[in-house]
Amino acid sequence: MLDRYAAAHPEDAATAQRIRALVEDHADCFDRTCRPGHITGAAWVTTRDGRQALLVHHRKLGKWLQPGGHADGDSDVAAVALREAQEETGLADLSLLGGAEALPLDLDVHVIPARHDAAGNLIDDAHEHHDVRYLVVAPTAAPPVVSDESHDVRWFAIEQLSSVTQEESVLRLARKAANLLRAD
Repeated sequence: MLDRYAAAHPEDAATAQRIRALVEDHADCFDRTCRPGHITGAAWVTTRDGRQALLVHHRKLGKWLQPGGHADGDSDVAAVALREAQEETGLADLSLLGGAEALPLDLDVHVIPARHDAAGNLIDDAHEHHDVRYLVVAPTAAPPVVSDESHDVRWFAIEQLSSVTQEESVLRLARKAANLLRAD
């Protein structure tokens, strides 16, 4: 999958290679305990026409982001992305654009900051998420349901995104999805 992605997106070859190195060097790369980081799956959830995107306001990070999460040992990252999108939005009728053989929409490696409890004790150390992101389509902009992992979950018009997030990786997902849906 990484080879096919890098061939289709040569501009992302360095990120694909970085993820490949993690996979090749760490047999436990799909487990959240793997360090320096681990594979995660995420979904850019959009309406069929691409005019709206569904974001979650992440409880731990305090930001509007795409749904996604830990693979927890599952090497089928596309299935992880779809599962996480369904769990975090409450929408069951989501589908992976391109089906089981879909290429990721995007790859991203980012640092998750260390978390501490109120007394200052370390809960989770800083580590990397090697995020494999897929395009997921909802048949309609159905009302989502907030999960325990989020403060909120909401549909946004694509034009609104820059007013709710400055996260380049989220804005990049919007651009890539728009290009892909236009070509479709």
